[in-house]
Amino acid sequence: MNHVEPPAISNAVPFLVSPLKPSPMAFPSLLLLLSAAFLIAGGSTTFRLDIHHRFSATVRRWVESRSGTELGWPEKGTVEYLASLAAQDRALRGRALSNAPPPLTFSEGNATIRINSLGFLHYAMVSVGTPSVTFLVALDTGSDLFWVPCDCLSCALSASLNYRPDFEFSMYSPNMSLTSQRVPCNSNLCELQRECSGAANLCPYKVAYVSADTSSSGTLVEDVLYLMTEDARSEVVEAKIIFGCGQVQTGSFLDVAAPNGLFGLGMEKVSVPSILASAGLTSDSFSICFGRDGVGRISFGDRGSSDQNETPFSVNKVHPTYNISIIGMGVGNTTTKADFSALVDTGTSFTYFADPAYGQLSQTFHAQVQDKRYAPDPRIPFEYCYYMSSNSTVAPDVSLTTSGGDQFPVNDPIIVISIQNEFVYCFAVVKSNKLNIIGQNFLTGLRIVFDRERLILGWKQFNCYDSDDSSPLPVGPRNSSRSPGAFGQGSYTPEATKEPGSGTQITVLTPPVNCSSSFNALSIIVLLLMLMHLVIL
Repeated sequence: MNHVEPPAISNAVPFLVSPLKPSPMAFPSLLLLLSAAFLIAGGSTTFRLDIHHRFSATVRRWVESRSGTELGWPEKGTVEYLASLAAQDRALRGRALSNAPPPLTFSEGNATIRINSLGFLHYAMVSVGTPSVTFLVALDTGSDLFWVPCDCLSCALSASLNYRPDFEFSMYSPNMSLTSQRVPCNSNLCELQRECSGAANLCPYKVAYVSADTSSSGTLVEDVLYLMTEDARSEVVEAKIIFGCGQVQTGSFLDVAAPNGLFGLGMEKVSVPSILASAGLTSDSFSICFGRDGVGRISFGDRGSSDQNETPFSVNKVHPTYNISIIGMGVGNTTTKADFSALVDTGTSFTYFADPAYGQLSQTFHAQVQDKRYAPDPRIPFEYCYYMSSNSTVAPDVSLTTSGGDQFPVNDPIIVISIQNEFVYCFAVVKSNKLNIIGQNFLTGLRIVFDRERLILGWKQFNCYDSDDSSPLPVGPRNSSRSPGAFGQGSYTPEATKEPGSGTQITVLTPPVNCSSSFNALSIIVLLLMLMHLVIL
């Protein structure tokens, strides 16, 4: 077991003093300016600081003398004067001046990473329990429950003697954690109350996923999840959450996807975002950013920014999910009307569309590609593939038009594959029988905001390494007027998508970070091409 003591909480905030180096071309973005002078008297030295307001006459003369231009600063006491000060306060202090808590991320660090050998999904390190145990879990907006291997009867490491993960496989046990509590059968989070039996009074769970014969089952427990505030203090937050003690895993969980746990991020009240919002630890929203290089971020409580694109969720009140309505599709300069709903699912490797949307989009893409088509290959799940050569043309841009009219850009519509010393690239959309799923490949290069309070999906082009300097959206109080999971419970029974087979060992080339449609300077990764879709049944 990988025992890690939770980091110590420090309330100390360092106060740093550094010299100002003014530029004649730019005014420093500080509320106050300080000027210094040394006064020598009677053998002693006194250091004096003169404090000047940023809009004071002294500062005005100082800047104008160096810039050679007259400043159009607001007059003291005017509405513009007060508005400018308030705007500067918000820019400098951000969320510290609001009533909302700062966003939270995992205590192990705000980083997600795409692991191609584990289903092409994004993973993050999370720590639970006392002493804490750290797990590498897949992030999944298509399901609700967070579960980890626990007192295993059938888990990835115990079920297969041939499975040797490239990471330290962890296991949780309620008996080994000082802060663990069992969830009783009468809990409002216990959906399988009818299956409770015996004197133990333990709430069971079982979650089945779309991937063939893939499931997790066990009992629910309550314990501490270690998070960290995303502000200057970086304080550790010990959040009491409900999660699954996963004793039995089947299917893909035994080797190729989420072998060390799955972090459900759905709308139901058992999900971690719902629990955090209900407890007042965050706003009822979170964001995920998947970088072009396979590295990303996740922030609980992030409401996005005023310059993001948005579309409303199409909520099924029986079982709410992150579905959005698509009213159009664009390929290159061609646009077509559409009318279908799609689930935004980080737990699905690639994008799945059913007809007529699949046919319209893929055939429009095919009509604009100049390269020779590669014959359909049963080892490849993508229907439209093309030979690559030195004369290969740039793949056409792809976008989706969402309800409300905002364009959802697709930065990585293709995947490049090497087969028997030949390179082909494919339109990375899989034909589905019924389900429409916007998978991870269509989310790359964007910051996706799941605003569950406003029931809005937001997105913007984003470098996951950058901080967002644009204006944040107004943040509501810690306890939302709409309780998480208020749409009630129910079953979700979409038609299962048939797996293409047991997978084929092939070589895949990923596009460069700065240009998805270029075929130059491609890096090679060897992976087992498994199409993971961890939507719950």
